[in-house]
Amino acid sequence: MTTNLSRFVLANMAPQERARLFLRAEADLGGYLDKVRPIIEAVRERGDAALSQFAQDLDGAPVPADGIKVGEAEIEQGCARVPAELAKAILYARDNILAYHRIQLPKPMMLTPVASGVLAGERWAPIPSVACYVPRGKGSFPSVCLMTLIPAVVAKVPRIALITPPGPDGKVDDATLFCARAVGVTDIYKCGGAQAVAAVAYGTQTVPKCDKIVGPGSPWVVAAKQLLSRQIDPGPPAGPSEAIVLADSTANAWKAALDLLNESEHGPDSSAFLVTSDARIADAVDAYMPKIWERQSEGRRKFSQAVLKGKRGGIVLTRDMEEAVAFTNEYAAEHLQVHSADPFAYVEKLVNAGEILLGEHAAICLGNFVLGPNAVLPTAGAAKTASPLSVYDYLKRTSLVHVTEAGYPPLAAAAHTLAEYEGFDGHALAVSPWRDTPPK
Repeated sequence: MTTNLSRFVLANMAPQERARLFLRAEADLGGYLDKVRPIIEAVRERGDAALSQFAQDLDGAPVPADGIKVGEAEIEQGCARVPAELAKAILYARDNILAYHRIQLPKPMMLTPVASGVLAGERWAPIPSVACYVPRGKGSFPSVCLMTLIPAVVAKVPRIALITPPGPDGKVDDATLFCARAVGVTDIYKCGGAQAVAAVAYGTQTVPKCDKIVGPGSPWVVAAKQLLSRQIDPGPPAGPSEAIVLADSTANAWKAALDLLNESEHGPDSSAFLVTSDARIADAVDAYMPKIWERQSEGRRKFSQAVLKGKRGGIVLTRDMEEAVAFTNEYAAEHLQVHSADPFAYVEKLVNAGEILLGEHAAICLGNFVLGPNAVLPTAGAAKTASPLSVYDYLKRTSLVHVTEAGYPPLAAAAHTLAEYEGFDGHALAVSPWRDTPPK
């Protein structure tokens, strides 16, 4: 049978072949790390001049060294060019994302009794500063602007910087400017790629040094974050897009095919798999895909075909849904959509994913743009231990304790015993009877 998509039958694959299915584009950053180092060094040494040079050389964008920060007039002009229907959609998405993250915001302080005379808890406070990265290389992504800026605004981070690559005209995408202004952020800088990460890690004459950077990016961005992780908190891992569409025999193959397309069109470095135990569903999805490709632009079609016909995409056929779920958990995808008449039957079994979208109506696209939960999600298997971007990424916790005079004695006795066992004389003395009878 002629197939349009790569097809992998797990039962027939050797362990080494199966292991290759889990490799993402950023799995081997070796080639990028060597290329990124001189970019970082140039920005560290030359600041805005280097950013201007890289904008021209790497982005093909004329950005003078004194024009890296977006001025108020440019923001106004860009916002004015946003079509009314797009503006309406952006504001609809903004309101949903705001509502979700406001609910997520923890109480500023919590103290609870843990023993008689002992209060313990924590205080939440915003981090001092953050840089929100919005990529542009394969398109414009105002949705990423909303997803990264809104939780920072909700968390009340004092200094929020938006960094994004300039277009060929040397300007920031109009819709991205509209999103930033719609949430109250006006510190916007024209720099992208590894040079943008270096700019906020060290600071330049124009770009402020930040404590953290968040947002998805290319392997160049991922490599720069890795190299600069001692200079700036690299934030949650967010590399090239990836998705699994998990489909059982009750799935609607047409809708599953449409959702499989979603992440595959981001770029040739993306990953997208249909995982199913039903060969009929696999065949139907395979047959539908050329009809979908016909409706895409040439660029997006090429991206999707590169992924779905390559080694990081296509169809994974399993012996049963138990094996399908096991593969899905091992893969730990950024986006996971369950196509089933009873998607909730799988919820407890699915433990590793950045997000789980339940049912054929919960299209991945909706999660990308308008549902509310954050669409900046852990990639490259990091969903096994990492979580979606949230207000918590813009906050820090400080432990708080209070001990009363009445609560002190039993705590001191236990601590004294442990301190002596571990050989810490000073610890033991600090909670010994000597504490109340200082030497004369």
